Amino acid sequence: MNLRAAVRDHTLATATALSVVALALVFAAALRVIPPEALPRAPSAVVDAIPHVNAFVSAVAFVLIVVGVRAIRGGDVERHRKLMGTAFGLFVVFLVGYLYRVALIGPTEFPGSGLIETVYFAILGIHITLAVVSVPLLFYTLLLAWSHPVSEIPSTNHRRVGKVAAPLWAISFALGVVVYLLIYVLA
Repeated sequence: MNLRAAVRDHTLATATALSVVALALVFAAALRVIPPEALPRAPSAVVDAIPHVNAFVSAVAFVLIVVGVRAIRGGDVERHRKLMGTAFGLFVVFLVGYLYRVALIGPTEFPGSGLIETVYFAILGIHITLAVVSVPLLFYTLLLAWSHPVSEIPSTNHRRVGKVAAPLWAISFALGVVVYLLIYVLA
C-alpha cells in the first residue's frame, strides 16, 4: 500500500497525529522545553527579521486563502488547489520561523500598557485559539484533497470542513498581522 492510499484510508487518524505533533512543537517552543543551546544559532539579524518576514508571509497567506476560496466558488478547482497548497506552504514557513525564534529567545513580550495592552491580549487570545482550532481542520481538509482524486472530493468531508477551516485560518493569519502591528508598530 502506498502512502497516499494509507492516508486515504486513515485520513482522520493521520490528521490527528500530524495535529498533535504540530501543536506539541508549538507548545514545546513557547514553553521553552527545548533548550536554546541545543539549536543552531542564526545571526542576530536573521533572528530579528523573523517577525517581520512572518508578518509578510501571514499577509500573503491571508490573500491566497481568500483568493483560493473565491476560485473554488467559481469552479476553478486547479487554481483553488494551487492557492491553498501555496498558503499551506507559507504556513509551514511561518511555523518554522516562529518555532525557531520562540525556542531561541522565548515569546515576544508586549511593550505597551493600559488599554492597548488589553486589546493586544484579547486579539492574541483569539489569534491563538483560532490557530489551534485551525490546525487539525487544515490537516484534515488538505489530506482529503491530497489523497483523493478531484472527482471523488465532493463525496468526502473536504467541502464541509473546508468551509469552516478556511475562514478560521484566514482570520488567524489576519489577526497574526494585527498582533505584529501592535507589537512592532503601534506600541
